[in-house]
Amino acid sequence: MTTMRAAQRQAQARADYNAFLAACPSRQLLDRISDKWVVLILCALGGDASPQPGGSDGPRAMRYSELARLLAGVSQKMLTQTLRSLERDGLLTRTVTPTVPVTVTYELTDLGLSLHRTTREIRYWAQAHMSEVLTHRDDYDAATS
Repeated sequence: MTTMRAAQRQAQARADYNAFLAACPSRQLLDRISDKWVVLILCALGGDASPQPGGSDGPRAMRYSELARLLAGVSQKMLTQTLRSLERDGLLTRTVTPTVPVTVTYELTDLGLSLHRTTREIRYWAQAHMSEVLTHRDDYDAATS
């Protein structure tokens, strides 16, 4: 039996990542990044709080309270869980500054920025095509009822 060097094992692992296979760990990542709160947090930290494409101010650090205000409808528990999972996956960093009161900010990492570009486009697409989707839903519901 031959042994594999670290580089060979990494290359084999990359070749083994196929989201169409049930045991592929990338499915867990797809599940995480397809969550609406993940998409909105990445867009917010990427500087895309404007509703229109091209309204980006660029990536910036944000405090927890800023994110909570911007993400209408997110519960404190959900925001906290989502931020922790994104930090665990290396998509954002959490910085604690010892002030009174303590200041905590969140910022996208390079890995998070690379994903932000994709989620931004998904968000813009959803906003641009929502009226068409609603029309199709109405038509479908009328035809099936």
